[in-house]
Amino acid sequence: MTRPAGPRSPDVDPQLGLAGLGTDGVPSLAACQTRSMDSVLLGPGEGETLALGGSHARLIAQGADAGGRVSITDIVLAAGFPGPRPHVHREMTDMFFVLEGTLTVRLGDEEHEAGPGSFVLAPPGVVHTFANRSDAPTRILNVQSPGGLEQYLKEVAAEGGVPDPGRMAEIAAKYDFVPVD
Repeated sequence: MTRPAGPRSPDVDPQLGLAGLGTDGVPSLAACQTRSMDSVLLGPGEGETLALGGSHARLIAQGADAGGRVSITDIVLAAGFPGPRPHVHREMTDMFFVLEGTLTVRLGDEEHEAGPGSFVLAPPGVVHTFANRSDAPTRILNVQSPGGLEQYLKEVAAEGGVPDPGRMAEIAAKYDFVPVD
């Protein structure tokens, strides 16, 4: 993993972390950045990897890497993975891009089979869940904004083995995950 230190804009206000307006009155790109971040470059297979029972996740961008704005996780779901309980997020937008296999997704009251190249977006407040009901692994790219839910995955992985659903719900409750029956 490489984290080159990029140059900082010279017009950034050290108190606010913001740049001023350009001569045309439009905020400069640096004005959009409110927290200091370092660049990140991961090669194939690099990044923290978590074992989650028969599934595994590679943390590509963690919330801390992106100033809290986003997290990106490459997840391989084991065949028959039942998925989390149906749930909502109060603030987080949960997105899935299917790379391999078939992801079964519930959005609201509708269920869909999403194959390779499919994209799913569950905005805050929308009941959703996902599963791999097939007999082969399913690989997805999970993008979350704001970031932070990857910390849930770390806690679940630290439990070892296949975690107890009750314990998973207890951990998830700390990370903008509200189960819906």
